[in-house]
Amino acid sequence: MQKTWENHIKQFRHYLKIERSLSENSIEAYSRDVEKLANYSEVNFMELGPLSLELEHLRKFVNEIAKLGISDYTQARIISGIKAFYRFLMYEDKINEDPAQLLEAPKLGRKLPDTLSYEEIVQLLEAIPLGEPEGHRNRAMLEMLYSSGLRVSELIELKKGQVFEDVGFLKVVGKGNKERLVPIGKDALKYLNIYKDEVRVHQAIAKGHEEYVFLNRRGKKLTRVMIFLIIKKTAEQAGIEKNISPHTFRHSFATHLIEGGADLRAVQEMLGHESITTTEIYTHLDRDYLRQVLTDFHPRK
Repeated sequence: MQKTWENHIKQFRHYLKIERSLSENSIEAYSRDVEKLANYSEVNFMELGPLSLELEHLRKFVNEIAKLGISDYTQARIISGIKAFYRFLMYEDKINEDPAQLLEAPKLGRKLPDTLSYEEIVQLLEAIPLGEPEGHRNRAMLEMLYSSGLRVSELIELKKGQVFEDVGFLKVVGKGNKERLVPIGKDALKYLNIYKDEVRVHQAIAKGHEEYVFLNRRGKKLTRVMIFLIIKKTAEQAGIEKNISPHTFRHSFATHLIEGGADLRAVQEMLGHESITTTEIYTHLDRDYLRQVLTDFHPRK
């Protein structure tokens, strides 16, 4: 890869980490997407570096990756990475015009995850065998996913100091290390206290994991994979055939709130979405209602 590409990608990675506060996985994904463009450019536009490419060059690259038969979703993700890269170059005043601004991605149909009805939520929670050592822990975790709409990463990173039982709230650290307060349901608190007072207190806790709320048998914080496996096993025990994941609880949380008459802005705050349009994906709401909410709440309406 030409030195100029390497330098700009390195600076781009630094920008994503420091300015955007993205995770290492996201930074790696963006970098790989730009590296694909760099490799293509070196073969097909040898005389041009990243600062010299124009829209026609980017479109040729997009046409080329489309011929490879990769999915529309992957194409859209690659194009998103390239757009982010050129927005960074504009931000750093390295280019005067953004050649990727008019670059079009494939139209993607909205694929919503399965939603559990309230009855299915109860069915699943009650299928957890409380006689097993991890039963109360698992019940507390799944109650919390549903009652507070947490992301799986927020659940496994939850620490004791973030639980405010007296007021019934959690202080959650979400994407970009942004904090938000979300309510926690009475049942979630009930099973959390049973786990904390009757199970966790008897565990040998690994050094450095003392503050994490939920621990595995070895006294260490749980992993994302472990949460997925727990939910999959519990769904099988409950006889639920839907393809569910930790995100299903978050989606069900938002959907049930909206169906019950909750304000969209409140749901947005609890989910930790920067944009209210992101919340729409979770709530199946009518676009006219969204426009009205934006009109009511946006400072530049």
